[in-house]
Amino acid sequence: MKPMCERLQDDLAEYGSGALSAEADSHLRECGDCRSFAAALGELDAVLTRVPLHDAPQALVDRVLATLADRGGGSAGTPVGRGSDREATQSDGRTEGSLLMRQLAFSGAVDADGHILEAADLWERYLEPRYRQRALRLRTDAQGLEYLEIDGTPSKMVRRGMLGMLGGMDRNIVDVLPSPDHTYVRGASFGAMDMRERLQRLDQEGLEAAFLYPTLGVLWEAECTDLDLAQAYTRAYNRWIIDYCADSGGRLIPIAHLSLGDPEAAAQELARAVGDGARGGWVAPFTMTRKAHGHPDHDRLFAAAQDLDVPLAIHPTFEPKWAVPGRFEHLHGAHFFLNVTSADAVRHAFTSFFQFAVFDRFPRLKLVLLESGGGWIGYWLDRMDGYASSLLGRGVLPLKEKPSAYFRRQCWISCDPDERTIPALMDLYGPDRFFWASDFPHPDHTGNYIAELEELAEKLQPTGRAQLLGDNVRSCYGVARDAG
Repeated sequence: MKPMCERLQDDLAEYGSGALSAEADSHLRECGDCRSFAAALGELDAVLTRVPLHDAPQALVDRVLATLADRGGGSAGTPVGRGSDREATQSDGRTEGSLLMRQLAFSGAVDADGHILEAADLWERYLEPRYRQRALRLRTDAQGLEYLEIDGTPSKMVRRGMLGMLGGMDRNIVDVLPSPDHTYVRGASFGAMDMRERLQRLDQEGLEAAFLYPTLGVLWEAECTDLDLAQAYTRAYNRWIIDYCADSGGRLIPIAHLSLGDPEAAAQELARAVGDGARGGWVAPFTMTRKAHGHPDHDRLFAAAQDLDVPLAIHPTFEPKWAVPGRFEHLHGAHFFLNVTSADAVRHAFTSFFQFAVFDRFPRLKLVLLESGGGWIGYWLDRMDGYASSLLGRGVLPLKEKPSAYFRRQCWISCDPDERTIPALMDLYGPDRFFWASDFPHPDHTGNYIAELEELAEKLQPTGRAQLLGDNVRSCYGVARDAG
């Protein structure tokens, strides 16, 4: 098969004919094989649209869920089956009342990377007036399935009911599968949207506080090519999240979304957001300009973070098609592969800080690595140290010290509660460099993070335990226990 045919047929299968480029559309008109492929897809779509999306017999649903429970697939405190007597439906379709959650046996814990589901109309309300016609919006397609609209264009990545799954960590799979009834709002787990619910959740889990990151905010930047609009989107979110956290008594801590597409604007926005109450900023692991994170063009943002004495974090996001690993063909829909390897983007961005000697130029800059696991950092630092000391690295890599020395002085990393190598890494690279994160309410992590965290904490001595659970992240961000 010709390369053009392969690319076009992949795009047809993933996005449909409405998303084809002019070149691909012209090829489709001329190529009989591709026209036949498109016709076959059309016939398949016609069949699938006649199949009820969410009308499985309750007996079948119960059998599937019982099987999952027997295999340990459920999480502690999660109701099984539909219509649980622990849930009542609100007028907006979400469930109210808290779940039966496990409470952490240790005090002082702080979630270093929790998420919220932003208000669906956030960008329509918080964008500056000149941008509001181009706001991020939730729309519904012809089959009644929600999708995300970015600058007036349907998202190619966030479509066909995916929005209903984004807050589904505590929920059953049957409650979030694509369906007109399974929406962004209705799919939200308890505490994923409402501020007071989130505080109740923290109380029941025995957590003191949570640093908050967005959900829609980690999706849209991969498809936004307008640098000015991207800055407007981040400003709108930052104003909203600061308002969202304002009445939480300091227990919900906002971190500003920044875009490296315009480093000067990002530096200005960091200063504005910190002045309004944000405790730091975060960037995606790719850049719209394709310049590495450590590139001197970004020095304005690094200088601002250093002068403000706030950390700058790298957090995973959806990435543009050009940034996704291209080693293998036909990986569309391979969610396991892409999810497991997504942390590579954070590692690449992190490595560029040493390539360009950022920490020598900004010796007080604080860098945080999020949602990429913590176990890899030992190998990565060993490898960077080894290369920096090698024949090829000496005299070429412009560093005054070994990479691991900068990490021990200026970097922090979050770990997943189920990681088993963290105690040893804390001994090697500093017990003050690590903290834990839940990723709540995103469904690509398990909901039993409290039990996993407790097991991890029990492996540490009291001082190291307190550091991992909460002291380190508070110290990094300058947040006292009596904040608020």
